[in-house]
Amino acid sequence: MTFTEWRERLAFWRSADRVGADVPLTHWRLHFKSSMRRLCLDKFAHFGEGAEVRPGAYVIGCSKVSLGKRVILRPGCMLFADPRPDGAGIDIEDEVMLGSGVHIYVHNHRFDDVTRPIIDQGHYASKAVRIERGAWVGANTVLLPGVTIGGNAVVGAGSVVTKSVAPRTVVAGNPARWIKDL
Repeated sequence: MTFTEWRERLAFWRSADRVGADVPLTHWRLHFKSSMRRLCLDKFAHFGEGAEVRPGAYVIGCSKVSLGKRVILRPGCMLFADPRPDGAGIDIEDEVMLGSGVHIYVHNHRFDDVTRPIIDQGHYASKAVRIERGAWVGANTVLLPGVTIGGNAVVGAGSVVTKSVAPRTVVAGNPARWIKDL
């Protein structure tokens, strides 16, 4: 790697609107609570008291992500907000529990033109994702664009959530379906 390539890479790491293992200048800071907190207060739209981003978590578009009080992004969690000025974000309210490996997406690839490869079709418009206060999203769950998880709802581990979840309900499966009311 040339000196110019190193300089460009360092500049990207300093300015990137992301946190994760592919950005070593930020990733090491996740291993220490005080430096993690300072980093996240600078990068995220909102970073509540007691919130944490643990090593192994990955966030793109930090400036469009709000983490409420006592929200912890555990290893394997991947949040993909849309960093463009008109892009959608991710709002996780206070005291939400997320299991390891939760993935949250605000946009998806286009695939309506069967004459072109999907990789060349771009993305649909992004749609915000919201998780309301007190909800619990189980490990290895995927939340798709436009979904709201209602307050104190439970999403079973390994679910794929394609539609919004009402408050105080339990859903699970692929696609996630209503199991019971709480």
